[in-house]
Amino acid sequence: MELFLHYISMPYMIEGISVTLQVTALGLAGGLILGVILAWMQLSSFRPLASFARIYAVIFRGTPLILQMVFAYNALPQIGIKLPAILAAGLALACNEAPFIAEMLRAGVLGVERGQVVAGQALGMTPGILMRRIIAPQAIRSMIPGFGNEAVSALKNSSLASVIAVQELTLRSTQLASSTFDFFSIFFASGLIYLVLTAAIAAIQLFLEWQFDLDRTKTQDQLMRFLPWYRPPTINDPSPKDGAAPDILPDAGVAELPPPRLRPESVDRNKRAETLARNNVAVEITNLHKSYDKALVLDGVDMTVRIGEVIALLGPSGSGKSTLLRCINNLELWNGGTIKVGGRQLGFGENGRSLSPRSLAHARAEVGVGMVFQQFNLFSHLTARENIAGPLRWVHGVSRNDADRCADELLERVGLSHRADALPRHLSGGQQQRVAIARAIAPNPSVLLFDEPTSALDPELVNEVLEVIRRLAVEDGLTMIISTHQLRFASEVADRVVLLAGGSIIEEGPAAEVLTNPKNPVAQRFLNAMDSEKA
Repeated sequence: MELFLHYISMPYMIEGISVTLQVTALGLAGGLILGVILAWMQLSSFRPLASFARIYAVIFRGTPLILQMVFAYNALPQIGIKLPAILAAGLALACNEAPFIAEMLRAGVLGVERGQVVAGQALGMTPGILMRRIIAPQAIRSMIPGFGNEAVSALKNSSLASVIAVQELTLRSTQLASSTFDFFSIFFASGLIYLVLTAAIAAIQLFLEWQFDLDRTKTQDQLMRFLPWYRPPTINDPSPKDGAAPDILPDAGVAELPPPRLRPESVDRNKRAETLARNNVAVEITNLHKSYDKALVLDGVDMTVRIGEVIALLGPSGSGKSTLLRCINNLELWNGGTIKVGGRQLGFGENGRSLSPRSLAHARAEVGVGMVFQQFNLFSHLTARENIAGPLRWVHGVSRNDADRCADELLERVGLSHRADALPRHLSGGQQQRVAIARAIAPNPSVLLFDEPTSALDPELVNEVLEVIRRLAVEDGLTMIISTHQLRFASEVADRVVLLAGGSIIEEGPAAEVLTNPKNPVAQRFLNAMDSEKA
């Protein structure tokens, strides 16, 4: 035991530990930088870049690290690059770690739900904001265990630097054992040192996992202040006892909502129709064609929506309703025809050329086309309040206080003020959709699109969401295009019904007329089938 303690505390061994940590740090830092570049290249739509990154990964994952170290130290001088042994070992380790780190980064980015990315695009977020505020925070959390594992692997692989005479811990242990012949004590001491170092890495990993745990209810530490989604605690923040995550509260349905300011029955439909006919055009669609490969989805759609008008899109599944809505917001490119929102072709410049992703994001924010999706698409790492306030700050430059105030007002309006600090996974489906609606109307959009807003909800939760939409239509006079299968809701709220089938409009007109007396035989069969299902 005395010899064992002596070897651990020897300056000769401590210097070896220092060299080991230097090589490991160089390898991890360089590997992270190269890994980010390789991941970006692989995610790029430019094929030569992606191909180069994959070829690099095949080479460096397929050859032993020990050969790469020999190459860095002995072969590079042949082309005039002479590196010190430690730097050569760190370079080789970095090049070896890079493809593994790149795959972790790529998996983390691809692991973020596509719906959240689309929701960010619909809100007018540029690619940079999307990566920094939505994708990276979620990807980093999922990658922490993998990075911890890779750090341990890099620490152990640094022992291979002994092949180019780097005086790291393993080489010094070997040299010391060769001179004293006390192999057991020396290598046992060396192994224990490696164990302590890897245990330290594991402790750091656990600490980071704890820091990034979204369900942790204690006040955030100073480290969290540097994270992009950090929100300073306020006096109104709830403090659940025993550190437990908040439970999903049962929906109280429409009873949670404040009393309506106007009643649907108080609206004179004839006078409203006359008023709408005098309004300017909000959305104008002309001869729109859209196909996926050889499958035709939209076949010459023409539609005009006036300011303040509520349109209900009806039709069987696959008729093109969702695609039409996504084309209006330029989330889908179309093959022919034009779409104008507020007189502007969203997604195209004055010269008729397609805008860059960044310019398109700015155009979406300026034109103001809000969208509510079937699957809610809330940002899972943000609370209900942050889902609403965050885009206001990042896209529209609203101050934090004003954004939070707006979010709280909207949450109160949709009956969720008591769930402002809950994460999406702690909300029921109906509650999530109400938050999504509040997020969509927060920037005061000129047009609001609803893509089957109740299709992913249990039947008992449908009414509460429909009531929120009904109030927006009646009280706020928002311009809305709603894809739905709820015939009664369409008859109560919609000014006009547009019925799609096979990618074409087969019937359109006032809601009461189309729903009660359709002229097209296909429309009649569809509405009869919907009535029979309801019965």
